[in-house]
Amino acid sequence: MPATPVIAIDGPSASGKSTTAAAVARALGFLHLDSGALYRGLTAVALDLPPGDRGAGTIVRSAEARGLVLREAGGALVPFLDGRDAEPRIRSPEVTALVSDVSALAPVRAWVNARLARAAAHGGGRPLVIDGRDIGTAVFPDSAVKVFLTASPEVRAQRRLRQRTGRADPGDVAREAALLAERDLRDSTRAVAPLRRADDAVVFDTSALGFEAQVGGIVALVRGRLPHLAGPDKF
Repeated sequence: MPATPVIAIDGPSASGKSTTAAAVARALGFLHLDSGALYRGLTAVALDLPPGDRGAGTIVRSAEARGLVLREAGGALVPFLDGRDAEPRIRSPEVTALVSDVSALAPVRAWVNARLARAAAHGGGRPLVIDGRDIGTAVFPDSAVKVFLTASPEVRAQRRLRQRTGRADPGDVAREAALLAERDLRDSTRAVAPLRRADDAVVFDTSALGFEAQVGGIVALVRGRLPHLAGPDKF
C-alpha cells in the first residue's frame, strides 16, 4: 500500500475518467492526478524529435532534459514541460493520435510509473485520485479503492465530439466510435500493462448514467471504504 491512499479510476479512452476523477477528488478534498497527462507529455516531447529518433530511451532522456515534472496546481498534480503548464500542448490532435503508441513502450511506462509512485510516496498523506488504464492493476494493485469506468464506443464518441466541436452528427459519431474501438483493442492487447478491469474493481457503466450520478456513486463508494479520510462533500 502506498504511503498516500490511492483511489484508482481506470477505463478505456474517452470514458470520462479524468473529468470524473477530478470531480471526485474535488468533492472529497483529495488531490487529482491524471496519469494519461504524463503519457501525453512524453508524446509531446516525442513529436519534437525527428521521426527516426523516437525510441523510448531518447524520449525519456529528452523529457528529463526539458524538465517534464508534476506540480500541484488547482487541486491537481499536473505536468509542466519547459517550466510551463503543459496542458494546452498535450491536448492537441497530434498528441492524441500518437499517445497510444508512445504509452505502449515499456521504458516509457516504467518512467511514468516511477513518477506516480513518487507522487504517492511524497503526497503528505493527502489521498490521491489517479485515473488511467492500469492504475489498479499494474501501478497500484493495493489501491484503497478501485473503480473501472466504461461506456459503449458510441456513447464515448458522442461525448468526445460534443466536447470537441459542440455537435455529434451520426456519421462523425460512427467514425469516432470506430477509432475508439480500435484504440480499445490496441490498449487491451498490448504486451505491457494491457487495459483490463482489476478483479476487485467496482464497475461503473456510464452509458446511461448522468455525470452527477456517476461522481456521486464513486464518492459514496470512497466514503464507505474510507470514512476516516473523506471530508465534507464539496461536489
